[in-house]
Amino acid sequence: MTTVPKAKKFRIRRAVPVLAAPAAAAAAPGAVSAVAAVAETYFAPTDDGFGNQRFPTAAEDRVLGPTAASPEDEIGAIRAEGLSGRQLRMARRVAQKHGIEAASDFEAVRLLRRRGIDPFQHTGVLDLVASQPDRADAARSMALARIDGPGADARVQLPQTVRPGANLPSAEPMTEDRRAREIVAMQRDIVRRRRRRVVLLFTRLAFFVMLPTLLAGYYYFAMATKLYATRAEFVIQQADQPGGGLGGLFSGTGMATSQDSITVQSYLQSRDAMLRLDAELGFKAHFSQDNIDPLQRLEPGATNEKAYKLYRRNVKIAYDPTEGIVKMEVIAADPQVSAQFSEALIRYAEAQVDQLTQRLREDQMKGARESYADAEAKVLAAQSRVLELQEQLGILDPVTESSMVMQQVATFEVQLQEKRLSLQQLLDNAQPNQARVDGVRGDIARLEALIAQLRSQLTQRNGTTTSLAAVTGQLRIADADLQTRQLMLSQAAQQLETARIEANKQVRYLSMGVRPVAPDEPTYPRALENTILAFLILGGIYLMLSLTASILREQVAA
Repeated sequence: MTTVPKAKKFRIRRAVPVLAAPAAAAAAPGAVSAVAAVAETYFAPTDDGFGNQRFPTAAEDRVLGPTAASPEDEIGAIRAEGLSGRQLRMARRVAQKHGIEAASDFEAVRLLRRRGIDPFQHTGVLDLVASQPDRADAARSMALARIDGPGADARVQLPQTVRPGANLPSAEPMTEDRRAREIVAMQRDIVRRRRRRVVLLFTRLAFFVMLPTLLAGYYYFAMATKLYATRAEFVIQQADQPGGGLGGLFSGTGMATSQDSITVQSYLQSRDAMLRLDAELGFKAHFSQDNIDPLQRLEPGATNEKAYKLYRRNVKIAYDPTEGIVKMEVIAADPQVSAQFSEALIRYAEAQVDQLTQRLREDQMKGARESYADAEAKVLAAQSRVLELQEQLGILDPVTESSMVMQQVATFEVQLQEKRLSLQQLLDNAQPNQARVDGVRGDIARLEALIAQLRSQLTQRNGTTTSLAAVTGQLRIADADLQTRQLMLSQAAQQLETARIEANKQVRYLSMGVRPVAPDEPTYPRALENTILAFLILGGIYLMLSLTASILREQVAA
């Protein structure tokens, strides 16, 4: 549809051609409205039936000149640039945003560059989310472009609300020189930030690691007192004892005396050993001298706890369970004093070893003595009982007395049998002699009474008279008790002698493997090793703190 011009309402005098109207409008400000009316009349968009679909124009695909490159050459040059897939997809989106239909990604790059649009500009990517202009604005832009000419700016020149100080993208097209300058500027900024971070890192390292390390090195090399260490090694052994079973399997190994070695080690590291050493050799006074540096010096009148801490640091004792060896190192400011301290501690260890078995030996001797005394007392009581019975009964040996009575009974029994035979012989006569018969019967009666009396002495007890059997039994019991007590007394005496031998023999004893010898050169401080160790410790602490701070910062930021 074409709008009919209403020329009767205007009187326009054209001193220049219609296409030159913009120049005349610039010279005569009053003619701007007339030019706009003419542009609206002659260049209004018409509906051609294709809607909003666009086709390449002559400006986009014009006839090439003799020096211009063909589209294939341009696409080949674009391929030679080595663009990434991400850049090509960005170019296709920018082309779609500007309404450019391209057959490929490289074609989109070529057409955008023909229009003077940088397909890889970051602001173009942000503009992809902007809304498309409506048809009226597009038509008005086309009309102004036709009026102003092919080289005019096709953007919509509308007033925009700009906040003060807003960082808006530049309207200047992105050229190769500008891109190179911005890349160089970004690289310099990256290098500057890296240098600043490196400087800050080295500053922190110098403050938290290097400075304390230098202070530690200065102390070890210049201020620390020279200390001398005396080393000694000893082993606690057990006397060979005959024995069987599982206990004999470990009799010659360190496991048999491991408990004693650990006990001695604990004693040498105790406050008791420190107090004995101080009382004998003046441990506190030695480390309170003025020639010792302040970090290792013990203040005059220091408490036992402070002295014990210093003692634990300067007296080092270790026990090797595999070999059963106790290793000792004593540190002092003077080599001779160090050797004296070491010898004194070895004496303490020997006394402790003896004390470990002293109570056992004392208990053994005490038990043996008590057992022997009890057995001896009971033997004396048994002997007294036998003597009392002998005196009370008037019989020295009941066995002999019994045998004598039995012999008499046997003799009288023989005579009784003979009398009975004689009596029978007399009674066999038809007229026996009554007198002889009565005499034989009287003899038989007397023999029977005598035999009964003798037998009653053995088995019967009348009034205060004790039977011989009872006397024999009592004496035999007393005699058996006496023999038992004598046997127990002999065993107690043997046990007492064995305990006396064991008590006199040393069950545990200390054998020196390495005797203490005073050194002629200072052992401590190890300046270089201690300085390196301080550096490693400080570096490790700084690294752990840095990692912890980074992890916490990342967690908070997330």
